[in-house]
Amino acid sequence: MLDAKVAQLLNIQVNKEFYSAYLYLDFSNYYAEEGLNGFANWYKIQAQEERDHALLFMQYLQNNGCKVTLDAIDKPDKELKSFADPLHAGFEHEQLVTGLIHTIYDAANQVKDFRTMQFLDWFVKEQGEEETNAEGLIKKFDLFGSDPRALYMLDNELGARVYSAPSLVL
Repeated sequence: MLDAKVAQLLNIQVNKEFYSAYLYLDFSNYYAEEGLNGFANWYKIQAQEERDHALLFMQYLQNNGCKVTLDAIDKPDKELKSFADPLHAGFEHEQLVTGLIHTIYDAANQVKDFRTMQFLDWFVKEQGEEETNAEGLIKKFDLFGSDPRALYMLDNELGARVYSAPSLVL
């Protein structure tokens, strides 16, 4: 049985991951409306990843006999006025999620819940990758976004991204 505080934080994370998916779908819609279908694709895949992360947390809780409570998902509140806005908001959001994962990890460590810490190890690594990808996308946009031809090529590059389900074993 999981420590009550750890279980609560994991349950909160389920909902945070679903919010992340919702946020990235909002970004995807913004880019689709602006005609940048590659950027829209990139964020649609991000949304799929976040949804799967939520499902992994749910499964972990269920595997440990814990009740999963799904709360209402907040409406994304980011005001998107430029092509760069979703990129910066996405990077900030990934940093927030990293902090949330670290908080759960710390709570599990305090009660010597090594199984949960091992489960979270994958998410710690994943968050490092997510932050690197988000920051890299900002750098590419800063370099090429003001040139319409380069922006077109970057959009095509992002449109080639395909979804790959996480390979975490519970």
